[in-house]
Amino acid sequence: MVCAPMFIVSGPELLLAQCKAGVVGSMPALNARTPEVFDAYLSRIGSELAAYDADHPDKPSAPYAINLIVHGSNKLLDEQVRLCVRHEVPVVITSLGAKTEVNDAIRSYGGIVLHDVVNLVHARKAIERGADGLIAVAAGAGGHAGALSPFALVQEIREWWDGPLLLSGAISTGHALLAAQVMGADLGYCGSCFIPATEANADAAYKQMVVDGSAADIVYTDRVSGTPANFLRTSLERAGVRFDGARPQADYGDLLDGSTAWRDIWSAGHGIGVLHDQRTVAEIVATFTMQYRAGLDRTQGLHSAGDREDYAPGHAGGRERACV
Repeated sequence: MVCAPMFIVSGPELLLAQCKAGVVGSMPALNARTPEVFDAYLSRIGSELAAYDADHPDKPSAPYAINLIVHGSNKLLDEQVRLCVRHEVPVVITSLGAKTEVNDAIRSYGGIVLHDVVNLVHARKAIERGADGLIAVAAGAGGHAGALSPFALVQEIREWWDGPLLLSGAISTGHALLAAQVMGADLGYCGSCFIPATEANADAAYKQMVVDGSAADIVYTDRVSGTPANFLRTSLERAGVRFDGARPQADYGDLLDGSTAWRDIWSAGHGIGVLHDQRTVAEIVATFTMQYRAGLDRTQGLHSAGDREDYAPGHAGGRERACV
């Protein structure tokens, strides 16, 4: 599992708890409001994980990732890249743009670059510009989500890309994580399931809204941030938007009454319907692990019962990916 970086929600506390639980923790660089704060965050993360590993040599922490917004609107990008290089951030997740110079800078010390994509055009461009892996952000993901089915997006990417591939979109259980691998992804990319975490920097009302919600409470719109994204209907209603069934009654870009995306209008993905309480990161990961192992046992049992040969479809470059 790679934990998705969430604006405001993912801070050093959440990232560190995720890494210590054995999954790749992450946070957006923009959650540090200045380069000086970002530098301090990276220093803290590096020293705390090193100390944890020294104390737990048999079960060290997972690597961590930093999300960079590679877009002209991010005026701090150059300084953020410099600090990532200085601290040798293991994994960098790039979004809203792909730049060769950014990828080259991260790889200069052995770092890995994963790039968010919502379609094949963006996927091919990211690889052409030097990304090491792709994050397929499918329909149902929190934040700036795509509109394509995860089946279609993963299958079409695997037609030509044999490198690291992550899948994002309603992966809120260990069963879903296993399913993502069976369909061709290497890793699951999970965000919304960590919003209610004890260590998450989310408003208490936000956490409760996620716990109380379901897929039917998610609204996919570009009218809040300018880019299509999934938001919690209840938070839109608090900002003054009125709905007629599943549809807003008006062009609610004019109704938000000073509310802003992420701070006041909260995002989540379709997978929140199985989140029923607020727990620690360690408890969330333990539940994923239990479900994942149960799914493996069930899949292997079904395979044995069918008395079939292993199915291992070939992918780009002749790679074999066993389904069971």
